[in-house]
Amino acid sequence: MAADEGAAREYVLGDVSLISGAVLRDARIVYKTYGELNLARDNVVVLPTFYTGTHARNEGFFGAGRAIDPARHFIVSVNMFGNAVSSSPSNAHQSCSAADFPGVSLYDNIACQYRLLSECLRVEALALVAGWSMAGCQAFQWAVQYPHFVKAIVPFCGSARVSVHNHVFLEGVKAALQADQAFAAGNYSTQPVTGLKAFGRVYAGWAYSQTFFRDGLYRRLGYANAEALLCAWEQDHAHNWDANDLLAMLWTWQHADVSLNTGFNGDLAVALASIEAKSIVIACSDDLYFPPADSALEVAAMRNAQLRVFDSPWGHCVASPGNEPRFHEFLDTAFAEVLN
Repeated sequence: MAADEGAAREYVLGDVSLISGAVLRDARIVYKTYGELNLARDNVVVLPTFYTGTHARNEGFFGAGRAIDPARHFIVSVNMFGNAVSSSPSNAHQSCSAADFPGVSLYDNIACQYRLLSECLRVEALALVAGWSMAGCQAFQWAVQYPHFVKAIVPFCGSARVSVHNHVFLEGVKAALQADQAFAAGNYSTQPVTGLKAFGRVYAGWAYSQTFFRDGLYRRLGYANAEALLCAWEQDHAHNWDANDLLAMLWTWQHADVSLNTGFNGDLAVALASIEAKSIVIACSDDLYFPPADSALEVAAMRNAQLRVFDSPWGHCVASPGNEPRFHEFLDTAFAEVLN
């Protein structure tokens, strides 16, 4: 199946009890599949979505002739809660919509993704879970939460636990959005455009590296100067995103921690050591969100893992499809290794 064939589907989960004790009413998870499940049922690749990503954005990570190929693999691209496609503040049941949307953890996301894979798609094992940024965080979560179900993971530019510095960065963009008087504590009648623009502007400064701006690499993206890039990020967030959706995903990101699973009691090293999947963790040398030093500490606690660092001034956005072709060659090499 080609990357643009078929339609996204919805799996109705019903009322979902979250790990916090709250309930997400009438929960729905939206996904899209590519390729076919083979007779051995062992060719399944799961690609969760990243922050501000949807299933369609994941199409840049696979294709004909690539390491992940719909001709050989059954690819499931699944939307995380809060991304405006699966259940989110902007589309949830009235009792938990907008500012009333509960905090949904990565544990909750993966528990629901597991239901989709096992109950709906009748999948018995995953050959690979991979993803960029928050999708990489979900790959770690998958491997800890369902160790016997996942054969391999390739998280890139992500982490098993949000770092203190990453948490602080997210507090900054959150504060920029919430400072808009129109935000009204999440009970707005129209989108807080000023806050959304501020959010996008602050976010852009962290998405790339210092070298990226110093060397004017924004010109490769079609921007005459840094200000043009900032304006584009402003407009993207102001016109394409709901404020509460952004904050719902941000809450999930800030609470990312695989050691919060039942039984680990916050011990990250023990949680990481429980991973059975073959793991290749990829970091970018200049990533301001998930620096290689943080990844090295996590990989050191894992039993069957290696860290690979890609040297690039593109920072966190090195993985965005189309930005850096060399990175995607690097990524495909890793995918091919764990899938063979």
